Amino acid sequence: MSSQKKSITLKSSDGESFEIDEAVAFESVTIKHMVEDVGAENAIPLHNVTGVILGKVIEYCRKHVEEGKDSDKDRAGDFVKPADSPLKAWDADFVKVDQSVLFDIILAANYLDIKGLLDLTCQTVADMIKEKTAEEIRKHFNIKNDYTPEEEEEVRRENQWAFE
Repeated sequence: MSSQKKSITLKSSDGESFEIDEAVAFESVTIKHMVEDVGAENAIPLHNVTGVILGKVIEYCRKHVEEGKDSDKDRAGDFVKPADSPLKAWDADFVKVDQSVLFDIILAANYLDIKGLLDLTCQTVADMIKEKTAEEIRKHFNIKNDYTPEEEEEVRRENQWAFE
């Protein structure tokens, strides 16, 4: 067996190419399945992910592969991160990005099936809206209220428990 690491080339929607270690690429279930199905002799096109976002996703995967070597795994095979671990702190810094970038990372993590990244980014959005009113959430995410005042009042009446 060869001790040389295999590398895989990923090509973003805007034509940017990234050559990465197979272990890093296989953090994505989607990429792993693509390689198993068609091989990795040619660049793997990722039509739904731009180069900027793919770079961020690769950064996340690379860090988690590097740190994962020394981590414990739970029964499901997921890495266990103690609350005070350097990786947990790194993750917290990783998601300190513009809202539009965060949402693009969520879409990429979902498309590429990277559970840890999807969980991290979705939790970040959940934390953004925690304990906020509907009006505050609309303002934060620039969402237009398309209810008429009468419709909004009816929803509030039907779901009084949610507004207490």
